Amino acid sequence: MKDLLARIEAYVAREWQRRGPFAWALSPLACVFGVIAAARRGAYAAGWLERIRLGVPIVVVGNVTVGGTGKTPTVIALVEALRAAGFTPGVVSRGYGARVKTPTPVTAASSALQAGDEPLLIARRTGVPVWVCPDRVAAARALCAAHRDVDVIVSDDGLQHYRLARDVELVVFDHRLGGNGFLLPAGPLREPLSRRRDATLVNSPYERMLPPWPNTYALQLTPGDAWHLDNPHLRRPLAQFTGVRVLAAAGIGAPERFFATLRAAGIAPDTRPLPDHYAFAANPFADAQADAILITEKDAVKLGAWRDARIWVVPVEAALDHRLIESVVEKLRGRPSA
Repeated sequence: MKDLLARIEAYVAREWQRRGPFAWALSPLACVFGVIAAARRGAYAAGWLERIRLGVPIVVVGNVTVGGTGKTPTVIALVEALRAAGFTPGVVSRGYGARVKTPTPVTAASSALQAGDEPLLIARRTGVPVWVCPDRVAAARALCAAHRDVDVIVSDDGLQHYRLARDVELVVFDHRLGGNGFLLPAGPLREPLSRRRDATLVNSPYERMLPPWPNTYALQLTPGDAWHLDNPHLRRPLAQFTGVRVLAAAGIGAPERFFATLRAAGIAPDTRPLPDHYAFAANPFADAQADAILITEKDAVKLGAWRDARIWVVPVEAALDHRLIESVVEKLRGRPSA
C-alpha cells in the first residue's frame, strides 16, 4: 500500500510540472478551488473576517505551492539575521504532525511527536522561543505573554493563515517554481503566482533560474560537515564519504534536492526517498547494505527509540541575500507602534 501511494505521489508530482491530460482534466476543480480561495482572501481584505494584529511585528515565511521548498532553513537563517540586527525574535508554527490543540512551547528537550519535526529543529538550532498551535494567533499571543522581551515573531509557514495580520511576507520556491501554473488539484499552487508578497526567494543551484519577478532573491543552501547521530561531536566532511557504500535517505518535501546536494559533493549514494514528515517509528534501514547512512537534520530530530551506528546527519545552512535582510529590517523598524 505504501509503495502504491508513493507511486501515485510521484505521478502527481510529475504531472504538476506540465499541462498534460491530467492537469486539464482537473482544471474545472482548480477553478472551483480558486474561487473559494479568492473569496476567503477577499473577505479578510474587506474586513468581513477579522485579522488579528498583535503588539509585535510578524514576518511570515511560507509558500504558495504544495510541498517543501526550503522554508525551515530560511526561517533559521532569518532568525539569526534578525538577532544580529538587534531584534529578539520568536517563532510560531502550526507544528505539523504534533499532538497539540492549545499553544505549546517547544524546547530542545521536546520530542518531535509533541512539537513537530520542523519546530523542534528550529528550537534546537536557534535557541529562540518557539510555540506551536494550529491557531497561529493563539500561539503568537502565548509566546508574547511568556516572553515579554520578544519584539518580532517569525511564522514558519502560515502564508494562508490570513487571520494573523503580518507585516512582511516572504514566499519561498525551489527549482520547480510554480510547476504548470495551475491551482490545486490540477497543479501545485495553493494561490496564484501573482499573489502579492514582499519578496520571493528561489532555492535553486542555478542563478539563471531566477524568474523575472519583482524583489526576487536567490536562496543558497549549503551543506556542512556531517555529524554522527550517536556522537554529535564527531564530524566528517562530506568528501570523506566518497568511495564508500552510502545510502542517502530523506523524509522531506523534495528528497531529490537532498540527494542532488550529496552528488554535488562527489558522493554517489543509493537513495531512499521517504514521505514528508516520515515518523521513523522503526528502523527503515535495517536491511540496507551500506557503510554509512546520510539523513537530513529534519529527519534526525525524529529518531529516538532506536539507533543505527551508521547514521550521519547532514546539516544545511541557508544564506540570505544581504539586500533582503536590509529590506526586512527596514520594514520592521518602520512599522508603527501597536
